[in-house]
Amino acid sequence: MTELLDIFRALADPTRLRIVALLREMELAIGELAVVLDQSQPRVSRHVRILAEAGIVERRREGSWVFLRIVRGGAVGDIVARADDWPFSAREALVVAHDARRLAAIRTERIAAAERYFAEHAAEWDAIRSRHVAESEVEAAMLAMMHNRRLGHLLDIGTGTGRMAEIFAPTARHVTALDRSPDMLRIARAKLADQPVPVDLVQGDFLNLPMADTTIDSIVIHQALHFAHEPDRVIAEAGRVLRGGGHLLVVDFAPHEDEELRTLAAHARLGFSDAQIRGWFASAGLLLETTQTLEGGELAVKLWLGRRRSDEDQPPVARDGDGSKKRLAA
Repeated sequence: MTELLDIFRALADPTRLRIVALLREMELAIGELAVVLDQSQPRVSRHVRILAEAGIVERRREGSWVFLRIVRGGAVGDIVARADDWPFSAREALVVAHDARRLAAIRTERIAAAERYFAEHAAEWDAIRSRHVAESEVEAAMLAMMHNRRLGHLLDIGTGTGRMAEIFAPTARHVTALDRSPDMLRIARAKLADQPVPVDLVQGDFLNLPMADTTIDSIVIHQALHFAHEPDRVIAEAGRVLRGGGHLLVVDFAPHEDEELRTLAAHARLGFSDAQIRGWFASAGLLLETTQTLEGGELAVKLWLGRRRSDEDQPPVARDGDGSKKRLAA
């Protein structure tokens, strides 16, 4: 009862109702809310604090920005899910519609900012893409390799522009897109605004994933492992958060000698061999199930699919004459 009273007290304000309506549509920063509501940031921050204390919204820091979203599940989720049925008056409905139009302008600016970033880095990315097989072929191979596998909660490590999260979202239940760069996450946010499943954008490091053990069903690391000075630790972290039976798909270059990529694109590693990946997978409790090589251009692209060991992968148990258990050799 106390929780419900806190929720209803927090919602008993026109501005806070407008904030909830806006956050139902997309995650927003305080500054963006202030623009849509045409109110000062301190005033908006005060309203957000009340909503946060009531457990209605939650904050997530991303670089120097703090993004807000509606808390999922529980009493809040049930109440907010019925917001379309809330009895707004005709005047209130006009205000909500006005906010929606201003929110559209925020979406447009995010897309424009992403396009500006792409324009600034187009030459660099085109130079890398020209060295290997077309991305469309890589994506088709990835989708085929993961076909009929339960994606569940998918973690996209090093999401960059959010492309992997975008192509896998239709067959996942939930997507978490992680990247160290706030700039890349802003691009991904614009790209992933209208996905059919919940998408969380998280700033984080692939050497220290902000997830608990065995909480993720599937993981994709697409063209990100070569940035790691300690790729074995990245694989180990992925194995830590992956559930038993879950899959990890790594896509990167085969070993090469293109030293220019170290200076052109800050690649720490010049590709990986099957033996390296197999060894790192094994150390992380993963079985290497499938590999594929895509030739074309100067660089070969490799796909490695691993599965987290589960109880079914353990050797059978025999019993000694005294009834004690003994693990048979695999």
